Amino acid sequence: MLQTDLSASDFLPAGEAFQLVRATIDSRRPKGLIRRDFPILFWVQNGAVRLHTAEGRTELKEGDVVFLRARDSHALQARAEESMAVLLVFDPTLIDRLSDRHAALSERFFWSSDPTPVRVHRDIRQLSALNQGALRLERSRRDALEVEAFLLPLLASLLDGSGMLPPEAPDWLARACAAAEDPRIFREGAAGFARIAGRAHPHVSRTTRRFLGKSPSEIINAQRMAYAAKRLTGTSDTLAEIAADCGIPNLSHFHKLFRAHHGITPQRYRKAHQKDLIQPG
Repeated sequence: MLQTDLSASDFLPAGEAFQLVRATIDSRRPKGLIRRDFPILFWVQNGAVRLHTAEGRTELKEGDVVFLRARDSHALQARAEESMAVLLVFDPTLIDRLSDRHAALSERFFWSSDPTPVRVHRDIRQLSALNQGALRLERSRRDALEVEAFLLPLLASLLDGSGMLPPEAPDWLARACAAAEDPRIFREGAAGFARIAGRAHPHVSRTTRRFLGKSPSEIINAQRMAYAAKRLTGTSDTLAEIAADCGIPNLSHFHKLFRAHHGITPQRYRKAHQKDLIQPG
């Protein structure tokens, strides 16, 4: 099999930290693979694409995002008319330093030790946000700061769990997880999750446990407690007001959930995150 070798210097002029490429994919079977010394983030913008790697073939659909590590030889092949991908080539040194600075990235995304590249899926709304970020990046200074401003929010959103759904998870589950971040949904509890999923509650529960290892209630409560933490540090609202706004009118239950998620009581959380910024201890 033919193999083409590419170096970061082929794509990155001196001083530039990334290069963005928008490409219409050829439908012909590739004659070989591309070997690189730099990582690539790419996503399927339109159509369907087959990813060829040394480990085999992976079928990708619109919204699929792939983290190709420097060691992942690859080639792309269109599997539908007008298939298009957006590819971001990164300075390998910059990507290495990101994982050194952020322990949460260890063994994830570009830094995974799995045999095959990490793949995640973005729904229509998330894909639109990704494209907006790419457009801004394309018009930027092309330095390390701009790369981090694009990458870190994306990686952080994927680490919250909902973005790490395996590609085989149904689209309705991805949509429900994204919608569960909205207070109008999580105030309804698990019933709101099932409603937005558009499926019967038992089926939703089985599916969330299969793909996320959590029940709908656990997913909703995680969103509620993240929201509560923001309200505790960002407002002077009472605990009763915050609990009610989370959809938990029982204050005792709210305390129990908050402590289970954050390890301390709501009062101590607020004090720890507010007081030291106002007055010396």
